[in-house]
Amino acid sequence: MNLFLDKRILNILVIIGLSFITFIWTFWIFHQPIRYDAILVVIFLRIIASVLIFKDYSLSWSKASQKTFILKSFVYIVPLCIYMPFYHGQLRIAFMLSELFLYLFSINFLMYAYYLFINRSRIKKGKSLIIYGAGKAGLKLEEEYRNTQYKLKYFVDDDKSLQKRSIDGIKIISRTKLKELAKNEKFDLLVIAMPSAEAKRIKDIYERLHNYFREIRILPKLEQILSDKPFFTQLKNISLEDLLARNPKDLDKNLIKGFLQNKVVLVTGAGGSIGSEICRQCLKYDVKTLIALDSSEYNLYALNEELNSSKVISVLQNVLHVKELETTFEQYKPDIVIHAAAYKHVPLVEANIEEGIRNNILGTKNCIDLAIQYNVSKFILISTDKAVRPTNVMGTTKRICELYAANVASQSTDIVAVRFGNVLGSSGSVIPKFRSQIERGGPITVTHPEITRYFMLIPEACELVLQTGAIAKGGEICILDMGEPVKIADLAKRMCELSGREDIEIVFTGLRPGEKLYEELLLDESDKKTDFESITIAKNTPYEIQKLNQDIHELLETEDKLAKLKEIVPEFDHRPHC
Repeated sequence: MNLFLDKRILNILVIIGLSFITFIWTFWIFHQPIRYDAILVVIFLRIIASVLIFKDYSLSWSKASQKTFILKSFVYIVPLCIYMPFYHGQLRIAFMLSELFLYLFSINFLMYAYYLFINRSRIKKGKSLIIYGAGKAGLKLEEEYRNTQYKLKYFVDDDKSLQKRSIDGIKIISRTKLKELAKNEKFDLLVIAMPSAEAKRIKDIYERLHNYFREIRILPKLEQILSDKPFFTQLKNISLEDLLARNPKDLDKNLIKGFLQNKVVLVTGAGGSIGSEICRQCLKYDVKTLIALDSSEYNLYALNEELNSSKVISVLQNVLHVKELETTFEQYKPDIVIHAAAYKHVPLVEANIEEGIRNNILGTKNCIDLAIQYNVSKFILISTDKAVRPTNVMGTTKRICELYAANVASQSTDIVAVRFGNVLGSSGSVIPKFRSQIERGGPITVTHPEITRYFMLIPEACELVLQTGAIAKGGEICILDMGEPVKIADLAKRMCELSGREDIEIVFTGLRPGEKLYEELLLDESDKKTDFESITIAKNTPYEIQKLNQDIHELLETEDKLAKLKEIVPEFDHRPHC
């Protein structure tokens, strides 16, 4: 006899046994003689309904649910409703209701008891778990953690209407209540089960609760969750990016798609941190052709391997080589050019001033001039907050690029500069450096205890760059909302906390050449709002283009390049020995 037959017979025996017991009990309650014919008829009808009509023969109570209980109850009620009105005279309604109550209570009690027994955890619960978020994600995680070493102590939720309720006997409490409970014991694991929560909320939860837990894990964003895999296998350690993400609410993806779809887009500096993400976004928004241009063979190779798309044309080229660059414009006739190629590392440019000037200024000028010559519809220059009242050569070169972009005779080409601060995880940012220092056991080196910087995630910055390109009219400097500046020392401490290495020492080394304590995004407050809160247009600075061309030519030829930079950008306050 196979398992299928065993389960079917067992289910029939349960129906027969419970029906017989509840009928005998009901006859006894009503002081009626036992009618075995009635019992046998109803049992027979229940078996027929269960096995033939509803195919309810598997006895899969280990996977029972509320829906299962209701369905099975209906199966057992129907035969009695059909048969009993013909019996028991005036007592038939009361008799029927009594037997139904006893039978449903018995069958559901038996099913639920079996369900609890078969699903009980056989693993010793040695660790404590708190799930923050009593929504769908939290409930799924609660179910998945049942057969692990973690014992769920509480759900935590900020929704006051849920607090003081419970789910399967597990209380839903407030964050304040959790902090009170945590004074007496330190919990093992906090899982933040809110995949749609903003970074600001995640940061607030982390800052208020991280001292009460040995470990904190978080579900990825909704778009990153794989529905075919258990949630608890997709949990990740809370990261710096989770705490500092901006999540701009006014991002218009339809606008970006309309801007890029079926267009030929040329990205210079395509292998860099910003350029490579721009390339990813371009493919995401369905460009016709993506021309990825970079002077680094390795970066271009790595990008090409990652993207692996027939739409991508990789061009190994330097923006300083104007003849070769013109061949690229002539051959592919781009609709949009996004110029991300630049030297951005402040100390390196300070040590290589001439090359920094040539690459950043002349390279940008070559790209802009060719974009105008070949009737490119939109040219987007990636700029930096270091171009505002610059104290270093790199920032000054980018300011001159902004001046050229805003004042050149652009004809049919809309030229816009987009200015923003640091992006998390870029090759030149402090984040990879700090991570490397933490892995080595420290110390972490920070230039000054008060130094601050603006930060944004690379994907967020790049999508806003593309949105800016979609709305810009040309001759503008657009500024991305970077939120509040972050102290680098606090950033270092937070990274130590997240890595579980709070013992690592932070050493202050002094400001580097050209570095300043605070970065700015505006030269003055005379800015112009757009339809998007995340994008602001700065006031343009007029500069007669013939004079600017002459000044750039003299800058490239003169030996005293710092003096000429100061002449072109009067606000340049060079600090080579900070």
